[in-house]
Amino acid sequence: MSPVSGVRHFHEELARLKSQLLDMSGLAEELVARSMTALRQRDGELAQEVIRRDNDLDAMEVMIDDMCIHLLALQQPMARDLRLITMAMKISNDLERVGDHAVNIAEAVRHLVDQPVYLEFPEIEEMARLATEMLSDALDTFVRADAEGAREVCRRDDRVDGLHNSLFRILLTHMMEDPRRIGASMSLFLVSRNLERIGDLATNIAEDVVFLVEGRNIKHGASLGHGEMRAG
Repeated sequence: MSPVSGVRHFHEELARLKSQLLDMSGLAEELVARSMTALRQRDGELAQEVIRRDNDLDAMEVMIDDMCIHLLALQQPMARDLRLITMAMKISNDLERVGDHAVNIAEAVRHLVDQPVYLEFPEIEEMARLATEMLSDALDTFVRADAEGAREVCRRDDRVDGLHNSLFRILLTHMMEDPRRIGASMSLFLVSRNLERIGDLATNIAEDVVFLVEGRNIKHGASLGHGEMRAG
């Protein structure tokens, strides 16, 4: 293979890697969405489907890791290409963990099905919307190498955290007022906690995008740019 052909093949492999990550992100988002549908509909069968399909996400992580190892071993990339491949491995791991949190939500649904009908909480719906949007947008910034867009994703995490804290106080009040609600309230708190963690994982991905593009680490409260800081 000529040097030109080798470079072209390498870039084609990088494009395929990005495509696989987008597919994995799409499945992760789908599992979260289905777990939330199961919650709204008190659908134990749909919750069980989410649990089963997590195996597909695990398999995609293994495939992406294999692609990355192959590229590292055969192409010996340098600088930004090296960062892209190593970030892809981290991102696939974060997406696999998103699937784990979707499974946790599905498990909570299975417990809630046997509980008395629980109240609807708009905070949970808003958390789910924000977390899944953050996840989708974080992967989009990865594909476009958009550091400023990634910073914007990071800034949204405070809103998810705020909703989680607000819901905790609401559920605690319900449990104190009526002990019969303790079981359902604890399960709903578990749902909220897992949505909050999905937001954290989307933030992790966005932080990795900034490192990929700029070589700058903004984790653990480092500057997000324009004088802003991310809490937590």
